[in-house]
Amino acid sequence: MKLVILGGSGSGKSTQAQRLCKYLDMPLISTGEILRETISGNQSANGYGEPNDLVSSAKPYLEKGELVPDEMMIECIKVRLSQLDVNCGWILEGYPRTAFQAEELDFLLDSLGQKIDWAIYLQVPEAVMVSRSLGRSLPDDQPEIVQRRVELFYDCTIPILEYYDRRRRLLTINGDDSPEQVQHNILSLIGDG
Repeated sequence: MKLVILGGSGSGKSTQAQRLCKYLDMPLISTGEILRETISGNQSANGYGEPNDLVSSAKPYLEKGELVPDEMMIECIKVRLSQLDVNCGWILEGYPRTAFQAEELDFLLDSLGQKIDWAIYLQVPEAVMVSRSLGRSLPDDQPEIVQRRVELFYDCTIPILEYYDRRRRLLTINGDDSPEQVQHNILSLIGDG
């Protein structure tokens, strides 16, 4: 099974992606983790095999709360999806973030003989996204950066929902429930719970 987890900053994407990976015994592909390691300067330990210079060039965007350019993200994903441990399935978290990336991901998957089973959208109110993000202790969770990411989410991510909805691949989940309930709801909808 190949799943994409979508949602704004603080929607619970990382939590659910980790829970589902453990439950379904599949690798997690987290672009957020790759990029956060860039900010902390721990690029050599990312474990994904991305070229360090490619990941490093994302740092100026991250420090301002901006989206990393599509070409950089697509290249990171391409490298990761070419590795052997993803042959039996994966969960992708933090990507795609634009409709263009969603389309490019489909093209990439076609070239690899794969396709997405479900795009799972964790829907939470804006106030919840902001308060959850500010409650974390990540280096890029400063108030102005969090607010910018929420704005970008509404500008860029909503068209992705339309993209996957047209392809009958979108599942919308209330992300404001407890983590256990959200996981249960996801597993029920994908037929694994």
